[in-house]
Amino acid sequence: MAALFRRKASGQPGEWYYCLRHRTVEEGPDCPGKDRFGPYPTRAEAERAMETARERDATWRHDPRWNDPDEPGDAPRDADDVP
Repeated sequence: MAALFRRKASGQPGEWYYCLRHRTVEEGPDCPGKDRFGPYPTRAEAERAMETARERDATWRHDPRWNDPDEPGDAPRDADDVP
């Protein structure tokens, strides 16, 4: 059964997004919010979205306020340590 109501993508022209599904930069409301990062003020910042996400993830992983050991006495794990 086809959906009676389709969710319209939210956003405005002049806002830039990185679409995770298509792996492209898009302006305005092309894809649903669940499939994109943004909005970014410029195309260049949207093009850098994955790099920005990796940098923020690395910062978070090494932040002692958010990086609890798994077991008592364990050292915090890095993402590279996971098999």
